[in-house]
Amino acid sequence: MLASEEIQQSLSGAWRLMLGKPDGLRLLDLSADGFWNSFFAILVAAPALIVGWVGLANDFAVQSAEFNDRLNTVVSLALVDISAWIVPLVVFALVARRAGVGDRFVHYVVASNWTSAIIAWLMLPAALLHMLLPDDSQGFGSLLSLALFGLSMALTWRMTNAAIGKGAAIGSAVFASLFVVSLIALLAMKSLLGISVPN
Repeated sequence: MLASEEIQQSLSGAWRLMLGKPDGLRLLDLSADGFWNSFFAILVAAPALIVGWVGLANDFAVQSAEFNDRLNTVVSLALVDISAWIVPLVVFALVARRAGVGDRFVHYVVASNWTSAIIAWLMLPAALLHMLLPDDSQGFGSLLSLALFGLSMALTWRMTNAAIGKGAAIGSAVFASLFVVSLIALLAMKSLLGISVPN
């Protein structure tokens, strides 16, 4: 269990990286313990993620009012999101050295984990709005979700460039590659678990 000061420092470091400031790495624990502790960011992100899962579970459960059905859907959505979080990091571990960025693997993983926690909270307003206005599929909620997604991608790209530290071309290649891997993991898990986006 990380102390609140350590969590705050890690989030501050990730935020600076998201603003494109490489000095944010100084606030991150890049030791072996810091590497594994950075996965605690999943728990930091969990409350915000749960709101999104519950909102989607409500959409799926329109035809069924059973609690067990909704709970199973929430668990399935959690597995999908956690897979999309973890699988790209595993793939990066396998290819980082061959891609010439092995020396930045720990930097990226630690920064990415804490950045993902911030992104989860950044997306919370859209998830809350979706829960409050579930029929607003073509309205303000969709525009807000799209805007926040675009912002999160821009901030994640900046974090990747700052954490990799080998120039925009290599940083952009890493960002694009891991985004594709994340998308593939997301779609594969949805297919495996039989999840389809409700109308």
